[in-house]
Amino acid sequence: MINSIEKLKEILVCGGTGCQASESNRVFEVLKEEVKAENLDKQVKVIMTGCFGFCEKGPIVKVMPDNVFYVEVDEASARKIVKEHVLKGRIVEEKIYKDPKTLEKIPEQSSIPFYKKQIRIALRNCGKIDPENINEYIASDGYMALAKVLKEMAPEEVIDIVKRSGLRGRGGGGFPTGLKWEATRKSKGDVKYVICNADEGDPGAFMDRSILEGDPHSVLEGMAIAGYAIGAKQGYIYVRAEYPLAIHRLKIAISQARQRGFLGENILGTDFSFDVDLKIGAGAFICGEETALINSIEGGRGEPTVKPPYPAQVGLWKKPTNINNVETFANIPPIILNGPDWFSSIGTEKSKGTKVFALAGKVNNVGLVEVPMGITLREIIYDLGGGIKGGKKFKAVQTGGPSGGCIPYEYLDTPIDYDNLNALGSMMGSGGMIVMDENDCMVNIAKFYLEFSCDESCGRCTACRIGNKRMLEILNKITEGKGEMEDLETLRELAETIKDSSLCGLGQTSPNPVLSTMKFFYDEYVAHVKDKTCPAGVCTALLKYYIIPEKCVGCTACAKVCPVNVIHGEPRKVHVIDREGCIKCGECFRTCRFGAITRK
Repeated sequence: MINSIEKLKEILVCGGTGCQASESNRVFEVLKEEVKAENLDKQVKVIMTGCFGFCEKGPIVKVMPDNVFYVEVDEASARKIVKEHVLKGRIVEEKIYKDPKTLEKIPEQSSIPFYKKQIRIALRNCGKIDPENINEYIASDGYMALAKVLKEMAPEEVIDIVKRSGLRGRGGGGFPTGLKWEATRKSKGDVKYVICNADEGDPGAFMDRSILEGDPHSVLEGMAIAGYAIGAKQGYIYVRAEYPLAIHRLKIAISQARQRGFLGENILGTDFSFDVDLKIGAGAFICGEETALINSIEGGRGEPTVKPPYPAQVGLWKKPTNINNVETFANIPPIILNGPDWFSSIGTEKSKGTKVFALAGKVNNVGLVEVPMGITLREIIYDLGGGIKGGKKFKAVQTGGPSGGCIPYEYLDTPIDYDNLNALGSMMGSGGMIVMDENDCMVNIAKFYLEFSCDESCGRCTACRIGNKRMLEILNKITEGKGEMEDLETLRELAETIKDSSLCGLGQTSPNPVLSTMKFFYDEYVAHVKDKTCPAGVCTALLKYYIIPEKCVGCTACAKVCPVNVIHGEPRKVHVIDREGCIKCGECFRTCRFGAITRK
């Protein structure tokens, strides 16, 4: 039994978008109501935090200082947590995480397999503090790094620390952050700018969103330090409009930082002045590219420009501009406070520190993880992710979003860093990681990402605008059973041409999903073209439904759900499908309880 209310207790409720979608807001209100009803207002604080990361098990509630971690909390269990845990010191056992392998109940967050191999630096405060209360950020060493650089360091010293830390940009390209800051500082100009790229648009990615929702001050502090280092007085956060909660909390954080003197004129009594404004993006994927983002801030069309010159020389309003993404800035304060050697001791020789990944797809533990560089794909998917849903076989993992590639089983033990992923035809990207199982068709996956790239192309360069559409036409032809072997060679040629001739990095990497799937899953392409079959049973045009005579019991369930009445047979006798009239809707396949209907 835990001491009930001898000490001040905090009940932390996950307030990230994922948990809010599971009604954590209502859980939060119920907890407050129960605390008030029991007259515990002065002894128990109910706090809405940012994302805990373990999205699969939300809503999450954590009771401190008892360090008890509750999962899948609903209104009834929220009331029980107050009445049993808070008042009587008894853990609510049914809401403690149960390891599916050992069946052991694990009340402490750090002992749960999902968290065991994580090192949370960028996510250090997410799930621990109220992101709308600057006092909680300050109590967690917030703005101490800014005070340290302003009081003790010259701008060149700050840049040197960032360089020696080995921090590389977490937005996709992996360019050394310190070198980018140095280049911007050395560029001539009486006005310079800092931009935070929060235009996170990869399918399945929610790393930056979670940091902004759970710890917005860490980004503001990192930007202010960057402003001091490069000689800028103004910063902008370019955040997509689809992130309303992040925008809401950023607005609060900026206002609070101004009121407390961490933004604005003469910060902390020094002669350094720096402020931050928000710019809301309309959701164009291309605006994640830095020059397109700059055009958008200036009020122009979100299109990339030719580089060089780079933004460090000619950026926002033709002035030297430093652009980093959310996660990069969130790493800056702890690097300043703990030193570059501390950060560089984590990770690999060329990829230092940690990386935040949004783990999604056919994996048991969907969520946000922050792991040291050098951890293997297998460790993330099986140790943290808990393996593949439904006991299915792992097939591939896609990293880097539409710019990345699909990595097969034989490379699961690859240590994750920038160079290793690039060598496999994929990339780190901003941190999306989507897991696929045996039921996924890799030709269809490539088509999905290419559709996305076609929809999001700004249309400025011919290679991307026309080339990707031609590739998509070929993929549609293949998945409809009309492909020919020469189409595969045409696909390769088009992909290589687009890589070599597109204007921006997004266009140059858009063929990666096609090239990587052709490299590692070429047999699936051949099956679609030569055999006119989809091995995974996904591409509808290629499917044929059969009834297995030995398994059919004549229950008639399949015939009853067939919308075109092409399943025939008497009750208790073997049925057959008239494939000429079959529209391949799959209702019979989903309805049969005896496994008598197959597709191939």
